[in-house]
Amino acid sequence: MPIVEMESRQVVIIGAGPSGAIAAALLKRKGHDVLVIERQHFPRFSIGESLLSHCLDFVEEAGMLEAVNAAGFQRKTGAAFAWGERYSAFDFSETFTDGKPTTFQVQRADFDKLLADQAALQGAEIRYGDAIVSVDFDRAQPQLDVRREDGSAYRVEAEFVLDASGYGRVLSRLLDLEAPSNFPVRQAVFTHVEDHIDHPAFDREKILVTTHPLHRDIWFWTIPFSNGRCSVGVVAAAEHFNGRDSDLDACLRSFIAETPSLAKVLNNAVWDTPARTLGGYAANVKTLHGPGFALLGNAAEFLDPVFSSGVTIAMRSASMAAAVLHRQLQGETVDWQREFAEPLKRGVDTFRCYVEGWYAGTFQDVIFFEDGQEPIRRMICSILAGYAWDERNPFVSEARRRLKMVSELCAKDAP
Repeated sequence: MPIVEMESRQVVIIGAGPSGAIAAALLKRKGHDVLVIERQHFPRFSIGESLLSHCLDFVEEAGMLEAVNAAGFQRKTGAAFAWGERYSAFDFSETFTDGKPTTFQVQRADFDKLLADQAALQGAEIRYGDAIVSVDFDRAQPQLDVRREDGSAYRVEAEFVLDASGYGRVLSRLLDLEAPSNFPVRQAVFTHVEDHIDHPAFDREKILVTTHPLHRDIWFWTIPFSNGRCSVGVVAAAEHFNGRDSDLDACLRSFIAETPSLAKVLNNAVWDTPARTLGGYAANVKTLHGPGFALLGNAAEFLDPVFSSGVTIAMRSASMAAAVLHRQLQGETVDWQREFAEPLKRGVDTFRCYVEGWYAGTFQDVIFFEDGQEPIRRMICSILAGYAWDERNPFVSEARRRLKMVSELCAKDAP
């Protein structure tokens, strides 16, 4: 690819999604030169529509909370879980951690554009429609080769690169950093509907997570928006799709038909949008950082959508990386492993514990236990709200032991 232009920048961020926009705004607020390179044009569709409370801490840190509050997104107060006749709701105002009591459910096309626009208003330069085609991190300063949509090209030299490319996983691919995930291969099929929900038990201010009545490893999300529409999806291991209609809309609706409680909620829905699918999304990497770069959010690791942790991890990683990078750019000596990778991984591993427990059924036993003790519910609610880094919470600091202990108690006391 012929290089016709060359420029030098202080920080290049790959991707203008939530982690890229937050990191860009935080670095600009510290006075750094920031260029964001985004392959797509915004607004663009994305899943991950039910935000956790902890997300708003980073939105606020980046100076974007007023704009988000004013945008008219659906208010979210917590999470509700359904399995057959069982129902359990958690309210984010009742958490062990003193965090934000509410958050939002958002159509990501609008939300992501709002965050990117806010980062641009704060001075970050965002170039849409440009794609990173090759990188060179063997130099004193990293170099990125970029191609525009018209085929022209340019090269950017940077002091540091943050990869916020999400599922694109740009640096993971180009630097051969990808590592296999230990999660089974699962597939999601999803769509947006005009929901017309009038079910008396449905709370529009909560995400509804529904477990299949026969297969506890199959679950559904129902995420209502403020405009009368709803995001609906099913997640299941690959073998559960065998023998089903290859038409995605028919496939999704067949799963829902097998789940009476959810079918009742969606009884009046108008299915006006073709379904989409995403499979084999669980991902991991060999390292979260290297000379001249760090990986943020889904560009590094994605677990599973069951607890809507993806955007929270993305924003948390952006905040942490921006803080470490600011100090490095100021001339301080920093330790990316100790100050970024290890503390970020502690929270990710907390989420991992409960994702594994969900599919094993043990965490579902805790969620649906009718006589759960209030202090324990508050601790679990903190994790559901995104506060998976609060080591004061025993269900964070001793996640696996506490989950095992409580699930055994639930099993013992179950009728």
